[in-house]
Amino acid sequence: MRTYAELLLKVGVNLQPGQKLLLRTSTEALELTRILTDLAYQMGSPFVEVMWSDDGVTRSRFLHGPENSFSIISEHRAQTMIDLAKEGAASLAIGTEDPDMLAGTDPKRMAAYLGAWRPALKPYYELAMTDRIAWSVAAAAAPAWAKRVFPQLSASAAVDKLWDAIFEATRVTAPDPIAAWSEHAATLGEAKGKLNEKNYQALHLKGPGTDLRVGLAEGHRWDGGVSCTPDGTRFMANMPTEEVFTAPHSAKVDGVVRATKPLAYNGTVIDDFELRFEDGAVVSARAGQGQGALDQILATDEGSRRLGEVALVPASSPIAATGVLFYETLFDENAACHIALGKAYGLTVAGSGDMNDEQKRAVGMNDSLVHVDFMIGSDQIDIDGELQGGRLEPVMRAGEWVD
Repeated sequence: MRTYAELLLKVGVNLQPGQKLLLRTSTEALELTRILTDLAYQMGSPFVEVMWSDDGVTRSRFLHGPENSFSIISEHRAQTMIDLAKEGAASLAIGTEDPDMLAGTDPKRMAAYLGAWRPALKPYYELAMTDRIAWSVAAAAAPAWAKRVFPQLSASAAVDKLWDAIFEATRVTAPDPIAAWSEHAATLGEAKGKLNEKNYQALHLKGPGTDLRVGLAEGHRWDGGVSCTPDGTRFMANMPTEEVFTAPHSAKVDGVVRATKPLAYNGTVIDDFELRFEDGAVVSARAGQGQGALDQILATDEGSRRLGEVALVPASSPIAATGVLFYETLFDENAACHIALGKAYGLTVAGSGDMNDEQKRAVGMNDSLVHVDFMIGSDQIDIDGELQGGRLEPVMRAGEWVD
């Protein structure tokens, strides 16, 4: 556990002496939170702001709270996050969420809450999604989540097994975890470098239930692995990460795509779903489970019906090799190629930091209050790159890179 905590602070957010830390965590991650806090102070942080959540408390509100109360948010909490980010604090989030936390609740309640919370937090997200602060997302094993992943085991055995999977996925079990992450970052850097040299104008994805052309934004850049703040601090935004990603063109996505894994979204599981795109926008969406939650995502704003990310992950990634379905996007998205509805990352388009909103729209960058990843990759998907002249060439076959 201590090795994991060191990895999150030294590689994840790369906490610097004298730098504050914003730590969003859960009551289920008490042991890890205490270790992280202790290490942060030992590393020279002058202040660790710990923001707690609790699945039981959250469920109580969305199950029993009075109607018309779900737009009430903790405005002071949002402002604290914004203020710390503006000060340059590092930001680390630890997830433990039960995928079924909000099962049986009305999805409109969560939609109302998010409709108030996301705009309040927009300045924070703008800083994070343009890498102006060092941030990272990780996870801690918890009983409800672990039982969802390993239902055949007892609660304690499931938690132990989930911790083993988390440690394996984040390279904690390597002889030198920090060196292992350095080597991994170099591998991801090579992959994104090759894609940037190609400068494809679109990707074509084909597999069971999927036939999709994803046009790429003008001036798009592939990213992944190590990120860097304006002052040169290197950090790893997701722990684990196996992806390289870029910005689709918000008006140039056409065809149908079928999810290959369930999506655990704010306490609700969305499964067996497909989306059809025309001129960049979702025109139909069907889910075998969680239709209401899927509809609420798409209804967030105009941009939530369009793509903000396309990411490539080989089907043989270490996370896929575990054979574990985590029911947690942080892990499952790094086991398969994926796309995201909603906001594009600023650094995936060259020069976007100097563009106004109109110029960003002109090059195809999508904007939204949401960014929701879902998995579309498998060992049955083929991906072609469309060169600027229109010729296609293979990028992935059967889910693996083509040399």
